[in-house]
Amino acid sequence: MSFNACRAALMSVSMLALAACATASAPQDTVPVAADPAVTVTPVRESTAFTLGTDQPRAPEQLAMQFDKADLSIRVMPETRTIDAVTVLDFTATAPLAAVVVELDTLLTVSSVQVDGREIPAGEGGWSNPEGRMTIPLAEPLAAGGTVSVRIAYAGAPRVAPQAPWDGGFVWATTADGSPWIATAVQPEGCDIFWPCIDHPLAEPKRVDLHITVPSNLSAPSNGRFLGTVDHGDGWTTWNWSAANPNTYAIALNVGPYDEVRTDYRSRFGNVIPVSYWHLRSDDPAKVEALFAQFTPMLDFYEATVGPYPFGDEKMGVVETPHLGMEHQTINAYGNGYRLDGKGYDWLLHHELAHEWFGNQMTNRNADDMWLHEGLGSYMQPLYLRWLHGERYMQAELQEQRRDLINRFAVVSGTERSEDEVYKNDAGPGLDLYNKGSLIAHSLRMLIGDAAFFQSVTRLVYGVADPRPGEFTTRYGTTDEFLAILNEESGRDLTWFFRGYLYNAALPDLRQTRENGELALEWVTGDAGVFPMPVEVEIDGRRQTVAMTGGRGRIAAPAGAHVLIDPDNRVLRRDIFLEEWKAAGSPD
Repeated sequence: MSFNACRAALMSVSMLALAACATASAPQDTVPVAADPAVTVTPVRESTAFTLGTDQPRAPEQLAMQFDKADLSIRVMPETRTIDAVTVLDFTATAPLAAVVVELDTLLTVSSVQVDGREIPAGEGGWSNPEGRMTIPLAEPLAAGGTVSVRIAYAGAPRVAPQAPWDGGFVWATTADGSPWIATAVQPEGCDIFWPCIDHPLAEPKRVDLHITVPSNLSAPSNGRFLGTVDHGDGWTTWNWSAANPNTYAIALNVGPYDEVRTDYRSRFGNVIPVSYWHLRSDDPAKVEALFAQFTPMLDFYEATVGPYPFGDEKMGVVETPHLGMEHQTINAYGNGYRLDGKGYDWLLHHELAHEWFGNQMTNRNADDMWLHEGLGSYMQPLYLRWLHGERYMQAELQEQRRDLINRFAVVSGTERSEDEVYKNDAGPGLDLYNKGSLIAHSLRMLIGDAAFFQSVTRLVYGVADPRPGEFTTRYGTTDEFLAILNEESGRDLTWFFRGYLYNAALPDLRQTRENGELALEWVTGDAGVFPMPVEVEIDGRRQTVAMTGGRGRIAAPAGAHVLIDPDNRVLRRDIFLEEWKAAGSPD
């Protein structure tokens, strides 16, 4: 199975924030892991349908709360494949509040719930957790501006990931020498798989403190700043971390026999960023060194292209995992096995790093805007290839993306949608979030120029035009906001561009007729809207730009002259020959 075929096969099962998958048959020595299929394929018990969904409508009580802080103390027990946890959640009421409502998987048994130190019984008049949405009544309604602290103790066997990271949960694996190797990957299902939270992208806590207790011969790298370890002297050690404004599904547990390689990256913006890679102790040192050498050049590319690394006061961290990967804020999961693909960089490392900007710094307000994460993030890869190797490599990557387009559903529907509705190919754009989003970004850049395009991206990501370390915070973005920024930066109304590309499943079709010494061109879009995309035409080696006012244009083309439309492939459009190739089975 080819690289792209493997990507499509895996993504069609259940999509998440990855641009592709690794080749299907890797040498045994490239990934030193032996996961137990009896454990990782089929969980004994299943979470509720509500828990397995994410970013579902929030309860009225959740809309009346600000999530100030989560303090998570979690003991991870490899031998029993269970966890034992105590979580303290702090909220501020933004409107009168009679109950606190959070989400927590019913697979986990709750032993205690306290509100401001007062024990709350379970059952009638007390707390309840039907289907995984926990309601905790308050003794007295809380006025706007009031604060409340909720303590929840729980334990049990959390959901096992059937196919991490696409179908997520806990991964209980072992390394080649039999050591426990554990990770969480819960983007499709959400944070409530293993900690009580508000499972919605608009409900990020301002801070999460993590205290992860593991066997003392193992390490537990996680999100944010490292606050040290406490060896309890009984064979268990607690690893302490603190993360500001984390994306909720990005909170991650990683446990294994890790060694850390570390350096300091001196940013072009003047700050110094800690950079760390936690890898298995059994890894080939040469492969570790080669991968780690890519970290700082990638950081420099993103800082030059988009802006300052968003979490420079914490770290840029990567941890090797027994699943492929995930953009866990400041501790990206890496499971690509040091594979080489002839492109001169590790695509997985690069793509997950993109999500520190497109996903963690700037989070879409709703999954319908997910292309802002995946499309803009995916466009960074052809841009990086140009940064590394030149124009030919960028164009080759763009062509790979072009071949993979599906065009079954619009990239943006204009309505509120869930992650499942956008990521799965049978319900939404699926892979087109990545590939079509990237190609749309490229055509947009070709249309308005580098200055307007990159300045618009920076403003979308940071909310300001000139971001400086320490002077911005995480934010939410929408497709409409991006359009407004682009209109301002380019000095033109690009509504037609967004409508033609993002809100229609079909690609704009450039139809042409040639007669009487003229070439007539006409754009036809899925909604028959006017699409005035200018087109460059080469006639016998001489290039001219046809303005396409009103979606139509004409140019002299003498009989017998060779005509080439869009010679530099600047414009994303329908290509019938690719449709015929796909209809024939698209063999690689």
